[in-house]
Amino acid sequence: MADLFEGYPVGVAWDEVLDADGRPREHSAPLVDALRELSPEDLDVRAAALASAFRDQGITFSLSGEERPFPLDVVPRVVDADEWDLVERGVSQRVRALEAFLADMAGEQAVLGDRVVPRRVVVSSSAHAPAAHGIVPPNGVRVHVSGIDLIRDEQGRFCVLEDNLRTPSGVSYVIENRRAMTRVFPELLATHRVRPVADYPAMLLAALRAAAPEGVLDPTVVVLTPGVFNSAYFEHSLLARLMGVELVEGRDLVCRDGEVWMRTTGGEQRVDVVYRRIDDDFLDPLHFRPDSLVGCPGLLNAARGGRVTLANAVGNGVADDKLVYTYVPELVRYYLGEEPLLPNVDTYRCEDPDQLPEVLDRLDQLVLKPVDGSGGKGLVIGPQASDEELATLRAQLEADPRGWIAQRVIQLSTSPTKTPDGIAPRHVDLRPFAVNDGDRVWVLPGGLTRVALPEGSLVVNSSQGGGSKDTWVLARDEVVAEGETTHDDLLPAAPEGRLLDMGNAVLADQQQQQQQGRVTC
Repeated sequence: MADLFEGYPVGVAWDEVLDADGRPREHSAPLVDALRELSPEDLDVRAAALASAFRDQGITFSLSGEERPFPLDVVPRVVDADEWDLVERGVSQRVRALEAFLADMAGEQAVLGDRVVPRRVVVSSSAHAPAAHGIVPPNGVRVHVSGIDLIRDEQGRFCVLEDNLRTPSGVSYVIENRRAMTRVFPELLATHRVRPVADYPAMLLAALRAAAPEGVLDPTVVVLTPGVFNSAYFEHSLLARLMGVELVEGRDLVCRDGEVWMRTTGGEQRVDVVYRRIDDDFLDPLHFRPDSLVGCPGLLNAARGGRVTLANAVGNGVADDKLVYTYVPELVRYYLGEEPLLPNVDTYRCEDPDQLPEVLDRLDQLVLKPVDGSGGKGLVIGPQASDEELATLRAQLEADPRGWIAQRVIQLSTSPTKTPDGIAPRHVDLRPFAVNDGDRVWVLPGGLTRVALPEGSLVVNSSQGGGSKDTWVLARDEVVAEGETTHDDLLPAAPEGRLLDMGNAVLADQQQQQQQGRVTC
């Protein structure tokens, strides 16, 4: 049988599975052994089964108005328990510091008075939302859900690439990737003690209920979506279904006498918590864009009056502005009195007159990012840019240095990935998701691994041709001993009867298919 790893190149980037000598890393050895028992034809069959499962279930993303399946690679990414412990603690620490920063910005703004962050950096941010000033969430939480993008550098060290504190997306693929891999690779999962990801909807719902206005004992939670044409609509509908709450659009809500109501077939129903997946600018036409047709007039006034909670809070974008990102290590020290567990990528602040000249001199060696960019849009990788692109970039930097940051080119870690020519290394990143209920920051054990499918590409975003991998966080014995199951084909138990109880049906269906020989093993 052909070795799927025969001829696998180990380059300058840190590889998640093989070391510099081509030997499997200790935590990846069982994965390599299992894959070596497969033939290329076996792998092709399983990859086709994954693609078919995603296509048949409508697991897609929207690109230029066209719905496309989100590619899931058949080779999972495995993260050791000790490595994940660092990620978990580092992400939690970062979220707590950013929460403190947002609370400070909504109140005394001591961080500006103490000159930890220059006032000009905050007030010049396009995400600065004066309309949200003074709004105090019921349980003090503004970042209910966050996605912290991590990469590994050439030494294998986890670094923070950027923070996402507004409406971070991608967790639906984490859940669906695991479901698909459970069905297509059941024997591979059986050889690993993998921590589950199916708890996420329950944890999210608990955090949203904990954020309800004071005095509300049984809050009504809704997921607010821009509608079916939004690129993340699949995620909005999936989370609403798994949490057992209503999925609504702006036209389904009405604000009256400082309260928010939902139109239903049985009449209007009071809404207490809105998990909104609409950007600030389009959320409330009374305070932001008056031409918005997807928001609901009066939402911000209701939040200011303490009659409804908006999750995530309006104005969070000032904390994940890519220029503010460069100050987060200082924020960790300032608010928590701790040293950052996860460092930033080395970054130049182009708005700093002392740093801009060096950036201009090294445009062909750096990665330039617009501070308001997302999804890889506007990103310029200097070594890969043409002279014309660099000249255009230079003019943009000189005209608007506040609009850009620069980072050194990092060879993102690679992970074995199925390609038309066999298993080959492809660059990956990792987006862990954190949920804050006011008492603790819980980090989903897995997160979204995005993979740059084109050879040599460093851009992992789906809009730029990227795909994803199922991320397997290995469990310690004590984790399992505490009652955490490593069987992830079931949905989480329903908190207080609010989640859909589909677990038994899923398990029965899988067992029946195995008995009938319809599951590839």
